[in-house]
Amino acid sequence: MMAHWITFPVLLPLATGVLLIFMARASLDAKRAVSIISTLVSLPVMGVLVAQAMGGDYQVYALGNWQPPFGIVLVLDRLTAMLLMLSATLALPALLYGIRSDDKGGRNFHPLFHFQLMGLQGAFLTGDLFNLFVFFEITLIASYGLLMHGAGPDRTRASLHYVILNLVGSALFLIGVGTLYGVLGSLNMADLAVRIAAVPAGDAPIVHAAGLILLAVFGLKAAMLPLYFWLPSAYSSASPSVASLFAIMTKLGVYSILRVHGLLFGEQAGPLEDAVDRWLWPLAILTLVFGAIGVLGARTLKRVVSYLVIVSVGTLLAVIATDDADLLAGGLYYLIHSTFITAALFLLADIISAQRGETADDLVPSRPLVQPRLLGAVFFIGAISVTGLPPLSGFVSKAAMFVASAGAGYAPVLWAVILLAGLVTLVSMCRAGSTLFWNSTAEPPQGRGADKSKLVAALFLLIMSPVMSLWADPLLAYCGATAEQLTNSAGYIQAVLGDTGGME
Repeated sequence: MMAHWITFPVLLPLATGVLLIFMARASLDAKRAVSIISTLVSLPVMGVLVAQAMGGDYQVYALGNWQPPFGIVLVLDRLTAMLLMLSATLALPALLYGIRSDDKGGRNFHPLFHFQLMGLQGAFLTGDLFNLFVFFEITLIASYGLLMHGAGPDRTRASLHYVILNLVGSALFLIGVGTLYGVLGSLNMADLAVRIAAVPAGDAPIVHAAGLILLAVFGLKAAMLPLYFWLPSAYSSASPSVASLFAIMTKLGVYSILRVHGLLFGEQAGPLEDAVDRWLWPLAILTLVFGAIGVLGARTLKRVVSYLVIVSVGTLLAVIATDDADLLAGGLYYLIHSTFITAALFLLADIISAQRGETADDLVPSRPLVQPRLLGAVFFIGAISVTGLPPLSGFVSKAAMFVASAGAGYAPVLWAVILLAGLVTLVSMCRAGSTLFWNSTAEPPQGRGADKSKLVAALFLLIMSPVMSLWADPLLAYCGATAEQLTNSAGYIQAVLGDTGGME
């Protein structure tokens, strides 16, 4: 039975989503109950998978007992387990926030929410490139519906851009996958790694081109320059619970680059080793720089947070491009930190805007908030963490990355850009805080205080920052072991293919 636990992250949200579709005419309270129970159940399931992965062994599950490289496989390692736990932990507060208001905009919020989780978790688990495309599409279709949930002109406009760009990305994904299959005759990622290492010189440019096409696709999902322009409008116009869940969507693109390109074009790739990294480094640095510029120029709090997501993507891609296992350990810690904090800030931005009337989250003077001290304190914690000031997790992650990269040739550029982005973030958050909490008009506050359930959901995510700081040593140790496992491409290939060598 324990061998089948690896399928639960896909089967549980799938079964929940299907059940909720059949419950279309049921009461909203019944749908909420099913949705919450499923999300709660997923947490111990992910805990079991993390415990299984901590030993360092790969777990390979052949669907239908079709052995690789011919069948579809699910592969569990430390990175996959970490991201599964991250997605399940993020889903709970996002859902709790959504049931207080967001799910009233249409009958399909809850099934779409779980199909989104199914796509995310399936993509993290799959060891097959075409199956990765399938889970991408599940994620995208669900995200289309969630982004449009509640309608409105801003949401419709942002959704149109999002759909068009991602349809182009899906077409490119198929072209890249089809090219690799046409040249190499396989879609199993471990098998592809073996075949790329032995690719004839005449076919190497075609494989290289396919790798760059996939980089463009994953870069679009991750919001890498110049493919990030859809993100600020989409995330800032989405309902808060959806925007909070979307905080991990860009990490799916980052994960795909790390997994696919790290495996296919890593140390096992022969002449094509690091064929993509030479493009990734400048694009990552430019993404970080332009994300910081966007943070500084944003006119609303939600757009500030949206650009902070782009800054986090640029930071992670720069770390991946260095191909340094010690630096990657700090980057993985930063991945967890940035996901929780940006998700929390999306929820907090909605709570604040609800108390400001027509000005919402616009960074202009408005009437005072109903709960300025409480929300000000919560905002202060979020600002410190996202800026990277001590003693919270943002500081720990950056300190770990700086220590790991000390003395490296790329360190001056990496340090300068990350510190500059941190300074810009500090300036932007100070400006936002002073405008929202101090620069008020003479109008009296109106309305009621924040819904307690919504505030608890935002605090749940924010408190992850001090928790991560308190448990920094074991978390960094886990991230370090994960980074070491990721650099061992031969171990992944051996675990998936066994003694077959992947060249049947």
